[in-house]
Parts: sequence; structure tokens; C-alpha cells
Amino acid sequence: MTMLDFDRIAAAVPQQQPYPFAVIECAIPRDPARAIVADFPKIDRPGAVPLSEAEGGPAFDALLADLTGERFRAIIAEKFGLDLAGKSISANVRGMMRRSDGNIHTDTGAKLVTVLIYFNEHWPTREGSLRILNNRHDLDDYAAEVPPELGTMVLFQVTPDCWHGHTPVSGKRLSMQMNYLSGVERRGKHQWGFRALGKVRRLFYRPKAA
Repeated sequence: MTMLDFDRIAAAVPQQQPYPFAVIECAIPRDPARAIVADFPKIDRPGAVPLSEAEGGPAFDALLADLTGERFRAIIAEKFGLDLAGKSISANVRGMMRRSDGNIHTDTGAKLVTVLIYFNEHWPTREGSLRILNNRHDLDDYAAEVPPELGTMVLFQVTPDCWHGHTPVSGKRLSMQMNYLSGVERRGKHQWGFRALGKVRRLFYRPKAA
């Protein structure tokens, strides 16, 4: 079962300023996205939750299989002109936000590419919308503003100036973050190790009958 619209993702052309990024609406078509929401891990606390601590259902696991597969890796590598062969993956999910979340920041040098996906079907406010920022000082100086709506994907190359953040919001806000890692650092709160990857492989691999 495929969750991602691979053709739509592959066709997206990154903008280059202020750093390479792409916003892809309906990267997950609506019906599969709704199934993922139904199977999304139940999270009752704020902060990033590593996948080793988050248990989702079959549709969520199918999404993980797509994201960790070689087809998606090849698309992202070509899109940003990077060699991602053999690069490790980290991932986490969020379900609840505090008003202190979303401060302006860059991702660390441990990451090469960040993949963000949102799972909120109704988002009537601009609060909590991701902003691709032109600098580290001003949340209102942005190149793009992305509501965290169902099935929307944001991709960006991690650079020293990949400033981003969002306006304060509290309450439920479902999202997933995945990263291809540079290998500079191998451990951290967002690390998704071989245990979780092995779980996905076991779900979708069945040995042939003797």
C-alpha cells in the first residue's frame, strides 16, 4: 500500500532562496492521509517524540515504509543534488504544541535534509504555520508560509542559514519530521535507530513459503 504521491513529490522544483526548499501540497492524497491520521500515534505531551516511543497503526507504518524506501531517497537526492546513499535516517512525531515551541532556529549539521509532513485536516488560523525565514531575527520576514494542513510536505536542505520557525500556538498539531543524517553526529533526541526500521521491515516483508 503506497501512501506518498511519488510523482507529485518528484515534480516539485525547489526554490533556492533563502536556502533550497520545496513545499508540496497533497504529497499524501487525502484518503490515505486521513487513514494515517486515524493510525497516527497517540501523543498526549508536547515536544518531539522519537518513533521508538510512538506506536502507530498500519497506515502510519505504510507511510514509514514509503519514507524509508529507496524510491523516496532517490527523489530527494536528485532534488537537492546530494549523495544520500547509505545515509542513516532519524524521525520523530509531534502531537501537542506549547506556545514556547516554534522559535526561530536552524537544524543542526548532523542533518543533510529535513522532511516535514503535516496531518491537520482543519487549520483555520495562521498561528502555527511554518515560515521559511530570510534571517535569524525576524519571524515576519519570510519567503514562504506553510499551514500545517493534511498531506502537506516541506523539504529543505540543511544549511547554516536554514532559519525557520512558526508563530506561537498551543494544543493539538500533528506532524512528522524525518531527516537524512550527515554522520557528523549519530545520537540525539531525534534519533530513530535500527530497531524502528527493523519493525517496518518486518511488517512488510514475508518470507516465501518453503
